[in-house]
Amino acid sequence: MNFCLVLSFSEEDKIGTIQPHDDALLITLRIGDYDVRRVMVDGGSAAEVMYPDLYKGLGLKPEDLMPYNSLLMSFDGKLVIPMGMIRLPIQTGPEIVKVNFIVVDIYSPYTAIVGRPWLHTLGAVASSLHQKMKFPSGDQVFEIRAQLPLQENEELIEFLTRNIDVFTWDTCDAPGIDLAFICHHLNVKPAITPKKQPLRRPSKEHADAIRDEVMMLKHAGAIKEVLYPEWLANTVVVKKKSGK
Repeated sequence: MNFCLVLSFSEEDKIGTIQPHDDALLITLRIGDYDVRRVMVDGGSAAEVMYPDLYKGLGLKPEDLMPYNSLLMSFDGKLVIPMGMIRLPIQTGPEIVKVNFIVVDIYSPYTAIVGRPWLHTLGAVASSLHQKMKFPSGDQVFEIRAQLPLQENEELIEFLTRNIDVFTWDTCDAPGIDLAFICHHLNVKPAITPKKQPLRRPSKEHADAIRDEVMMLKHAGAIKEVLYPEWLANTVVVKKKSGK
C-alpha cells in the first residue's frame, strides 16, 4: 500500500508557543555522537554552517577539515573565509542524513545553521511561526519542536520561582560588591587619541532584521535607548532668564 503523507501546520501546532513572535527556529540535533543545542533551521540558507563553539566542542582539528575555497557572507554583510568543510551525520528520529558543514571562525549565538540541503534531503518542512519542523519517515510524520518538554519546562519555572531572591535584576539590587571580585573596565590607553570607526552600512535585508530584533528587545525591556556623549554635545539647551 502506498501512503500519501501530508506535512501541514494548523492552529493546534501553535499550542505551547507565545504568539505573536518573530523568533528564529532553534532546535537540538544529534550531530555525530552529540546532542547539539542552539542549531538554527534556516530555509533561506543554501549551506550548512558550523561555528566555533561546536567546532571546539566536537574536538575537531584543522587536519579534520577538507578544503573549501568559496567565500561566505555573514549576517552583517561581511565576507567570511571558511576554515574548511567537514561531513557529519545528523540523526533525526530514525533518519540519518550526512551533510557538509562549512566551518567558520566567527562569533554566532548559534552553534550551527542547517539549511536547504539538509531539509530537502530529509524531506522536511520547517515553520518558525509554529516553532517546529515536520518530516516523513516510513508511514509516519515526525516532529521536532523548538521548546522544552512540558515536564522540563514546569521544573525550570518551579526552580526559577523558588530561587527568585538570588537573581539580580538591577545594579541597585546588589550593593556593596567588592571590586576585587569582579569589575568591568575598558582596556584602552588614555594617551592614545580615540578614532571613530568608519560607517558600516548593512544590506536592506540585514538592516530590516536588525531593526526588528532591536524593537523586540526594547519591547521586552532587555535594552533601552540611551544618549551618547556625541549626541549630547550637539544638543543645545536654552535656559530662560528670570524676569525682574
